[in-house]
Amino acid sequence: MAQTRQSTITWKHLRRHLGKVEKPARYTGGEINAVKKDPRSVDVIFALAFPDVYEVGMSHLGTQILYAVLNSREDVACERVYAPWYDMENLLKQQGWPLFSIENRLPLSAFDIVGFSLQYELTYTNVLMMLELGGIPLWSRDRAEGDPLVIAGGPCTMAAEPMAGFVDAFALGDGEELALDIVDTYKAWKGTGKSRLDLLVMLSLVEGVYVPSLYDVEYNTDGTVAKISPTPVKLSPESYESIKAHAGDSELRRACFPDDMPGYFIPPSKVRRRVISSLEDAPFIDKPLIPLVEPIHDRVMVEIFRGCTQGCRFCQAGTIYRPVRERTPETITRYAKRLLEASGHEEVSLVSLSSADYSHIEALLSQLMGECPGTKFSLPSLRVDSFSVDLAKMLGASRTGLTLAPEAGSQRMRDIINKKVTEEDIMSAVRHAFGSGFAHIKLYFMIGLPGETDEDIKAIAHLARKIRQAGRDMGIKPNIVVSVSGFVPKPNTPFQWEPCVRPEELRRRQRLLGDGLRGPGISYKYHDVEHTWLEAVFARGDRRLSQVLELVYKRGARFEAWSGHLDINIWEQAFYDAGLDPAFYAHRERGKEEVLPWDHLDTGVSKQFLLRERDRARQGLTTDDCRTAYCVGCGVCPNLGVEMSLK
Repeated sequence: MAQTRQSTITWKHLRRHLGKVEKPARYTGGEINAVKKDPRSVDVIFALAFPDVYEVGMSHLGTQILYAVLNSREDVACERVYAPWYDMENLLKQQGWPLFSIENRLPLSAFDIVGFSLQYELTYTNVLMMLELGGIPLWSRDRAEGDPLVIAGGPCTMAAEPMAGFVDAFALGDGEELALDIVDTYKAWKGTGKSRLDLLVMLSLVEGVYVPSLYDVEYNTDGTVAKISPTPVKLSPESYESIKAHAGDSELRRACFPDDMPGYFIPPSKVRRRVISSLEDAPFIDKPLIPLVEPIHDRVMVEIFRGCTQGCRFCQAGTIYRPVRERTPETITRYAKRLLEASGHEEVSLVSLSSADYSHIEALLSQLMGECPGTKFSLPSLRVDSFSVDLAKMLGASRTGLTLAPEAGSQRMRDIINKKVTEEDIMSAVRHAFGSGFAHIKLYFMIGLPGETDEDIKAIAHLARKIRQAGRDMGIKPNIVVSVSGFVPKPNTPFQWEPCVRPEELRRRQRLLGDGLRGPGISYKYHDVEHTWLEAVFARGDRRLSQVLELVYKRGARFEAWSGHLDINIWEQAFYDAGLDPAFYAHRERGKEEVLPWDHLDTGVSKQFLLRERDRARQGLTTDDCRTAYCVGCGVCPNLGVEMSLK
């Protein structure tokens, strides 16, 4: 560690200046159920770093789970740090303070491990801000033996290359067990006197850990990736023998320590994501953190299952969280009751990627309502069908409205993206909704999808008007909100090879749709084109983009995901200065044989399956959900050695 484990900022000094910033409670700590340990009494101190403001980070269930898991260990102290807003960043600089943790106000550089949650590509510049404010060198290559180990987890790590220059190690997949394995590896290394390189080598032997500095990337003359190769590492005799022994007797050890290269370590050619086989047995939060500032989602959350096999071809989460693993209704009910007792909340959100698909959803809701009287329950994701409407009505959602996601307006486009609903299904659902007391309906769509035509755009407007008229025919005045996002081709999906439409074309399609949505009773909302463009660049980018991130960060880029905070001119200039063309990343169709920047990171879903799904999309063919039909051959169960678990 570079600094002492004692705070360099006193509470008295901090309190004197917090009146200068908006929402000072973002930085004070002291929440109900927060864990505050003496950092001098533990072996490893771990900072969970969320690269957005406190209110957003406190609404993230994964961070709360890891906070509880890490603090359950007597030898670990886990603290939190969130991205400071502009005013707090300025205050830190004016006072000469480092960015500090909430619990003990420790400088970020005083931690053994700093772990970032990468949920969205447009938070990357905030990671750089937090590193520099915390006194940690931005580039991993510049970190010395005493600097913290910087790791990152979350969905973006399955396409980690744009952040490869700044992160020492990426944690791929489910984090509950993986985080503890990383801590144990760090603990085994700490105090041995071995080098930082030895630590990185040891971490690369942990299933689910990707160490980018141990891999070399070569490029073709056209800028595409030629190959991504593990780099042989020459170890000292002492390190070689001890790390080899640490690896145990396994197939991985034999591959990484080949007999014909004594003294050398060869990193795994592919890094496979970590998967918890049973969600039923996974760690759970007993005492949720109760925020001091109203969060984005002010309720407790229970994850009822993980994974989704609906197979929407644009959906990254549907690939990287497979297979489906459910909790039993009894376990969910027990957890909900404990959370309510520990938090004082009156609402429980039953979270998953598609909550209405839970095998026993009706029985579960009946059980919850019977055992938790007076509690409001919500399902954040619903299918487009009458069954979902009944669930929403059962939960009392008619007071606030109903949200449905047809995703596309025409049947042709819904078949292309494998959204297995018909217009008849949609109209039946909304008529059922109107008849059940819903007057406010929000509809989610995408535009810019592969194969989309102007007629498909107009079909969205036609469907929205048809839904409005259905409400009027039933004697009510409906309020229909059409919310539209631009399609971004995400890694590890059947559409990962497709181009993102250019900004000027996306604007044209937004206007075309807007022209068809004029009139009373329909509201039209759409995402910023610049956000879609930038997300498309970094979603499928390679490690050369790290230099662009440094340039824009140094020029003031912060909170790029927030509306009105993205300065497109800064980004365009940075791409130019770095000699990189953003269109190469965002608007270019990838070849089937092209090496993709994330090909060495293994989700368990085979590339052959994704290509087969892409071909089916082009033929307008849908693919069934393997929970209710046949095995579709995605490969995840045999490749990861885990099975679907339906309770």
